[in-house]
Amino acid sequence: MAISDETVKDASSEESGDIRAARLLSENTAEGDTGSVIQYENGFTGKVMLGAIFVCLFMLPGAIYLGLVAGQALGGAAQWVTIVLFSEIARRSFIPLKRQEIYCLFYMAGALTATGFTVLPGVSGGPFGGLIGMQFLMQSPVMQHVATQLPSWVAPQPGSSAYTNRALWDSAWMPAIWILLFTNVFDRMKWMGLGYLLFRLTSDVEGLPFPMAPIAAAGATALSETASKEDSWRWQVFSVGTIVGLLFGFIYLAIPIFTGVVFGKRFSILPIPFFDYTISTERLLPSGEVGYNPDLGLLMLGFIIPYPVALWSCISSVAAQTFGNPILHHFGYLPNWLPGSDSISTKISNDFDFWTSFNIGLQLAVASIGLVTVSLMAVKAKKREGNVKRGSLGTVPKGRGDVPVLAAGGVWLLATIGYLILNHHLIPDFPFWIIMFYGLIWTPMNSYVTARMVGLTGQAVDFPFLNQGIVLASHYTKPDIWFAPLPLSNYGPQAQKFREVELTGTKFSSILYLELFMLPIILLFSFIYWAFLWHTNDIPSSQFPYAQRFWPQFAITQSIWTQINAMGAHSWAAKAIKLPLMGYGGVFGIAAYGLMTAFKVPLLGFYGMVGGIGNYPHNAIPPFVGAVLGRYYFAKKIGVEQWQRYTPVVLAGFSCGMGLIGMAAIALALISKSVNYLPF
Repeated sequence: MAISDETVKDASSEESGDIRAARLLSENTAEGDTGSVIQYENGFTGKVMLGAIFVCLFMLPGAIYLGLVAGQALGGAAQWVTIVLFSEIARRSFIPLKRQEIYCLFYMAGALTATGFTVLPGVSGGPFGGLIGMQFLMQSPVMQHVATQLPSWVAPQPGSSAYTNRALWDSAWMPAIWILLFTNVFDRMKWMGLGYLLFRLTSDVEGLPFPMAPIAAAGATALSETASKEDSWRWQVFSVGTIVGLLFGFIYLAIPIFTGVVFGKRFSILPIPFFDYTISTERLLPSGEVGYNPDLGLLMLGFIIPYPVALWSCISSVAAQTFGNPILHHFGYLPNWLPGSDSISTKISNDFDFWTSFNIGLQLAVASIGLVTVSLMAVKAKKREGNVKRGSLGTVPKGRGDVPVLAAGGVWLLATIGYLILNHHLIPDFPFWIIMFYGLIWTPMNSYVTARMVGLTGQAVDFPFLNQGIVLASHYTKPDIWFAPLPLSNYGPQAQKFREVELTGTKFSSILYLELFMLPIILLFSFIYWAFLWHTNDIPSSQFPYAQRFWPQFAITQSIWTQINAMGAHSWAAKAIKLPLMGYGGVFGIAAYGLMTAFKVPLLGFYGMVGGIGNYPHNAIPPFVGAVLGRYYFAKKIGVEQWQRYTPVVLAGFSCGMGLIGMAAIALALISKSVNYLPF
């Protein structure tokens, strides 16, 4: 199917509308609408270093606990709490924070509480969360066929004293810890080196607009204005959001956490993770998923995301998972579904029977459409440029803190070679030419294509399941390949990250120094908190309801890929991947794109539809409700432009309130667990 110029034009105009709306969040970005010269300043100061230590001491355990209890990340809350606290201290000390310091605090707080590398959801709080996820996989019944075949650098063998004692400091963990340390150091070298090169090529040389970068950079402007109280309405709106977050957080998080620790049994007013009516409606909708997530933050997310995304995500999720599943069950496509199954069990069986294969084909179709779209847009951009003079790698703005391109390229190449050597040592029987192809050819090529697409449209592109397909084609049968730190990455979005740093007027060297400072402390505190929490209680367990309910589902997904090449084509895992269903998914994706384009549905609506098909309706409905309320009530009552100004600030205040009440409850829980281990 060909993609017409009109399609590209319509997609571009739709995104431009969203971008223009989002630009209203900040009239004073570093560059501004007038195109004035950016004044670069250093953002890595003593205040930022104190902020990093503060986040590690107080925010990191909250991020861990919140992820396990409610499946939520503390990133936004940690960022706002840190900014507000340090801004107030600085203001009362008559040394207000600069915009660049605000941005570095914002960047640092989000990075320190981010999700670590793991196949399991709800694992925030640094890299060592990945090892806690691995201990669950190694002891999971669905992994028992391959767990004993995995080498020590993946995780200790089942039955190890590391598991019986729940000791992350056990010597059996040392091989896995060394791999974790290596990947954390060399990953930063790779993304900073190649990401910087891609930024120089796409921004400085090609002059791509990066339409979403000003929106992200505007956050630092809003933060600095709120922190200094130069704009009173921001502070008032932020305070309202904070109060709402405190009240809702008390009901949703504090009560279950506190009662679970004090009384040994949780009491919840609102269920975590959602209301589940699947069993109640199974006579009318057999195998259909019915429920609702009461998380107010999910509803308020609908205030922010573009309306077409919320609308079509909800439509596709409800159509596929609530009403589509009963039709598939009627025609025999869902043979493993059993009456009496709740939403999670229903989704596990339905994904195994149908949706895993269907979504692989759908994602491949989306990736192909994205590549064609960005290619057409690149051609149109070149035609518009004509004889316009382009930049060069040798010309950089004064004071931006750039490094020589050869140095950046050398850092990336050195880290990539380190990855090649490591993988050849860990998986010596796997074809080395594939590892070289991943690191030296595919990663830079795919990253450049993605960087161009992000620079032109704000949307990323990637090829899903590339590694899985290549591994199966290689006929490599050992399960260790699925846990090897392969040099297969996409650093295209990092080009926009450097553009955001540039727009805030922060020197690039500030981010380099900040990463060097953050790395050792995040590793240290992540180890301390995860080791303590696991030692005091099983993870998952009844104390961590989100992990207890969702981790088994994702363990099954992981076991499908782990066993598919280890046990051959006749294994139960291999039966989950059905080529005809993959074909149906690919045809559906292309046909849906054509129909939605023909009916002038915005491109964002297509991406929302794709993302919603495999999502729980419970989680897709609340953002749609929020989007409807925002579009048809609040925007009309307050005014469209004013509402667009308010929404990000009120949501940030809500995250701050949720973070504060969650941190208070979590502090009580951690103190209680510590007291239980005292000898008196």
